[in-house]
Amino acid sequence: MIIGVPREVKADEYRVGLLPSAAYQLAQRGHRVVVEVGAGDGSGYHDADYVEAGAILLESPESVFSEAELIVKVKEPQPEEVPLLQAEQMLFTYLHLAPSSELTQSLLDCKCTAIAYETIEVNGHLPLLEPMSEIAGRMSVIVGGYFLAKHHGGSGILLGGVPGVLPGKVVVLGGGVSGVNAARMATGLGADVTILEVDVERMRFLDITLHSAHTLYSDQAHLMELLPRVDLLIGAVLVPGAKAPRLITRQMLQVMRPGSVLVDIAIDQGGCAETSRPTTHHNPVYVEEGVTHYCVTNMPGAYARTATQALTNVTFPYVELIADRGLGSACEARPELRGGINVMNGMVTCPAVAEAHGMEWVPLEL
Repeated sequence: MIIGVPREVKADEYRVGLLPSAAYQLAQRGHRVVVEVGAGDGSGYHDADYVEAGAILLESPESVFSEAELIVKVKEPQPEEVPLLQAEQMLFTYLHLAPSSELTQSLLDCKCTAIAYETIEVNGHLPLLEPMSEIAGRMSVIVGGYFLAKHHGGSGILLGGVPGVLPGKVVVLGGGVSGVNAARMATGLGADVTILEVDVERMRFLDITLHSAHTLYSDQAHLMELLPRVDLLIGAVLVPGAKAPRLITRQMLQVMRPGSVLVDIAIDQGGCAETSRPTTHHNPVYVEEGVTHYCVTNMPGAYARTATQALTNVTFPYVELIADRGLGSACEARPELRGGINVMNGMVTCPAVAEAHGMEWVPLEL
């Protein structure tokens, strides 16, 4: 199979879809790997590394897309990339289609097969999303603490406090992978941490593993009790493949203290706050109702080398399987791969995406 790795063109995205070591493995198995010049530079993997691994460098995205049967990316295709996709071509990347009817329709129109990392599920886990959720969760406390600084418009609260001064208060919405990692970082700094969750068994797990964090059943009344005192609010809710639930209204933000910070990790799926809108690493924040909002849609891209390594660790086994056996046989060997197929032959094959846009869902047939 011919596997193509274009350079990411989303704003401030420095990750790359395939490591040179992965390209080497594919080349050794007889596959042809074509990589756009400069694709790995942002992650510290240069063209010479790919050439040494046996990949072939191409000068433009057009040449990569026109030649490859399987396109391996990191982020959803951008407007300039969508016209390059071809019918019967496979695209393997993070898609996040639920918030974007325009992208969904574009992929339907080009009749490609679009496979989303974030909807491949194994025993209740999302193995291709979890490494990025871990990074985003840990980042959320770092950036939240940074923007709490007074000279960044924050309230001037140090999350860990000092002897004789109470620590800052952190509230995490959701006790999944990103929520747990956010809580771990915040408790490590010495902050006062509360995690809101609806799954009782998950709360028991959190209570056992995060000894210094508090758990609280997630409902609007409990959240309203916490908001007037919170310094850093982290939105870490996730419904696989679907739009994020809007748990925070504008009226709720109005009871928060001026200079407090909201980090919305769920912004890739539309955000969990009414006031959330996508931002970039170069312009990461804005203020609504006196609250600083951090809503960067590709948070792990800031730590591109770590993120690329973590991502390729989990995506490469699927890339190799598809390349070796084709998509149909790969899905027979790893049935969870079927759940990743969001769009195929001009039809929506993911129920959550179809529901988000009021489109017809067509059961997948391979």
